[in-house]
Amino acid sequence: MRKLTYLAVFEPSDDGYGVYFPDLPGCITWGDSFLSAEAAAKEALGLHLYGMEKDGEALPTPAASPVLDPETAPGALVSPVTVFPDVVRNEMDNRRVKTNITIPAWLKELAEQNGVNYSRLLETALMDCLGLNHQPHQVP
Repeated sequence: MRKLTYLAVFEPSDDGYGVYFPDLPGCITWGDSFLSAEAAAKEALGLHLYGMEKDGEALPTPAASPVLDPETAPGALVSPVTVFPDVVRNEMDNRRVKTNITIPAWLKELAEQNGVNYSRLLETALMDCLGLNHQPHQVP
């Protein structure tokens, strides 16, 4: 299982810590304490890497030492943040999402009278239609 570690910069402020990753422009977050900022940094890093891979972008090699933004607040801390990209991808690709469908009113009423689970039915029908097995799908 892949494990990636990037250095994060935790900038103290009056209301918590801002976090940025010098190797990953645009990957920023915040927390009202160091611990909440650390948890937010892990989530932000995982989602940022997921988005990059989904968009077909190459992930940058983590630097051995960070190049701090010149405007970094005094007292900033540098700390490694580790994520498992395959775990994040599996969670994101298998999360439940809402979708709307349109069916005749009489069919909806009959289905509800018979206790039909629309989500399960649609998921099973789509998997059958696409020729997929009924296990959680692992996106390549």
